[in-house]
Amino acid sequence: MPRPTHQACLEACNACAAACNHCAASCLEEPDVKAMAACIALDVDCAALCRTVAGFVARDSRFAGPLCALCAEVCDACAQECGRHPTDHCRHCAEACRRCAEACRSMAG
Repeated sequence: MPRPTHQACLEACNACAAACNHCAASCLEEPDVKAMAACIALDVDCAALCRTVAGFVARDSRFAGPLCALCAEVCDACAQECGRHPTDHCRHCAEACRRCAEACRSMAG
């Protein structure tokens, strides 16, 4: 069983990855997809990194801390971009990204 800090980070990373994947797919359905290009790109990057970080954290890798610091940075960027859009999926994604960034910063020390 992972330590409480690890567990919180794992859950936040997995929730963020799911929210980012949903947001990216939803952005592709928006009327002006080109206007959502930066959001989609960040969603994809953030989801991929969150899944990777979750694996490193679950394994208690010695590289988890530095990866968590990077993940927090990417989550912050994704939250900022999603925050620019009025859609529900972007709003939910931004919230998940902010929670993940906070959990990753705690994990990074």
